[in-house]
Amino acid sequence: MRTELTVAAVQFIPAPGDIAGNLQKTLVGSQAALDQGARLIVFPELSLTGYDLGLLKDSEYWFVPDDVRLDPVRILARKTGATIVVGAPVISDRGKSIASVVLSPCAPDVIAPKTHLHGEEPAVAEPGQGPTVIDCGGWRVALAVCYDTAFAEHAASARSQGADVYAASVLYTEGEEGVLSERLADRAGFNGMWSIAANLGGFPLGSRSAGGSGVWSPSGQPIAAATGRDAELVIATITSPADR
Repeated sequence: MRTELTVAAVQFIPAPGDIAGNLQKTLVGSQAALDQGARLIVFPELSLTGYDLGLLKDSEYWFVPDDVRLDPVRILARKTGATIVVGAPVISDRGKSIASVVLSPCAPDVIAPKTHLHGEEPAVAEPGQGPTVIDCGGWRVALAVCYDTAFAEHAASARSQGADVYAASVLYTEGEEGVLSERLADRAGFNGMWSIAANLGGFPLGSRSAGGSGVWSPSGQPIAAATGRDAELVIATITSPADR
């Protein structure tokens, strides 16, 4: 396993419903992270569509496994050796899910469904069955989507599967700043894992973003954090247990 991994949490502002435009911004954000050495790049919940559940009544906003619309991001991952995690609604043989989609250098795409649905989400999607854990250059990375971070057992299950990193794609709005930081610190500290959160910026759901994208150490301490509530790139280099 590599002893160091540079990670990026991309605080991202999608245009609701503009998949083509959001994909282009994903490429720009990914390249900016790559230019700073990132090899794991995490985008927020539903980064490719924006968080507007009303859109999901229309089939054009749903992605499928190996969706050709993701080819530019997929090619970038394979060309650079990076793992890029985007947020999208996905329909597959497991049903409809709000998911993280993992585009990696040499493996098929991985769909990581949200386990714990919230609010009106059960009307449009089905829950996943616990955290999905992937390999990223020898690091074990568990994927979480937003409300998953509220459940200590979700992160504990990830750790029991050997996860070194808990990477969450989230939507937290103004007034939830403390909730976001406390949850990710707890998930890191109680399980001895690095934790990452990439939050939607701007005005998701018509409310101001909480900002707060960042990286927490296995002791629960923040080591990098967004300074604002709009588009921002948070970069950190994390170390394997032998180097902590």
